[in-house]
Amino acid sequence: MGENVIDQNGIKEIIPQREPFLMIDEIEELVPGERVVAVKHVREDEYYFKGHFPGQPVMPGVLIVEAMAQAGAAGVLSMPENRGRNAFFGGIDGARFRGMVRPGDTLRITVALENVKSRGGKGHGEVARLETDGTETRIAAADILFMFV
Repeated sequence: MGENVIDQNGIKEIIPQREPFLMIDEIEELVPGERVVAVKHVREDEYYFKGHFPGQPVMPGVLIVEAMAQAGAAGVLSMPENRGRNAFFGGIDGARFRGMVRPGDTLRITVALENVKSRGGKGHGEVARLETDGTETRIAAADILFMFV
């Protein structure tokens, strides 16, 4: 991990999700209210692989979107004016999946935040699988709308 990486303990200080529903493991880059780059290490013992799908484990697309949402939430809830609040889904637009996520994969989740206001906002998320040769393969993208509570 780099010296500026936020680990899961630090993530838990920003967002309220906890195991087994905490979908990000590290934050590599955080510019509050603007941009977040998070990492998810997809472990073989993830609870959802038992039933999705036996013999051919694949991370559900809805959980890939949830990882984007949690990364985005870290970006807006780290803003001083939003500390102590929570961000909920307001909508998901244009979600597209271009590949499967399997046990052992490492994902890089990038969320660019837009139109962050006092009641909510929007972010564009992209998820890429980190390949062994150092390249990235785009897996998913979506626009995520959120509202504060």
